Amino acid sequence: LARISVPAQLGGGIRDMATIEMWLSRGLARVILGTVAVENPDLVRQAARAFPGRVAVGIDARKGLVATKGWATETDIQATDLARRFEDAGVAAVIYTDIDRDGAMQGPNIAATEALARAVTIPVIASGGVSSVAGLLALQATGVIAGAISGRALYDGAIDLGAALTVLRG
Repeated sequence: LARISVPAQLGGGIRDMATIEMWLSRGLARVILGTVAVENPDLVRQAARAFPGRVAVGIDARKGLVATKGWATETDIQATDLARRFEDAGVAAVIYTDIDRDGAMQGPNIAATEALARAVTIPVIASGGVSSVAGLLALQATGVIAGAISGRALYDGAIDLGAALTVLRG
């Protein structure tokens, strides 16, 4: 982490305060807490208080319902309901992943992401299906989505990062 000049965030498998402290002390800008937000919401609140601006809640959903444990366990919790539980907790953001779109190169689920962003006061970052500059522009055009995460499209070259930033800033 000391060798990179951009803020980095990490999520996946973080289930206790010691792990949160370890990663943040090593220079991560932010940790993303997903499954633990369902199983131990008090830990999320504690971490957000201890590390203001450095804790995000990751919400992975299929057809609006939260999935946990690497998408293996589906719950009956609506994504919006889970996000609302943390509005007063001081989390920096909600990272919303539409599981059906993630890695599928089909474009983001703009309607679901926008609905979530309008339902809460926490900044919402779109993830899953962000596969083109057009998709990024559509997310930006909502006026309520705080950011986007793209993985496969960057790796595969479907999105040229420099060109995308130029268009989005322009």
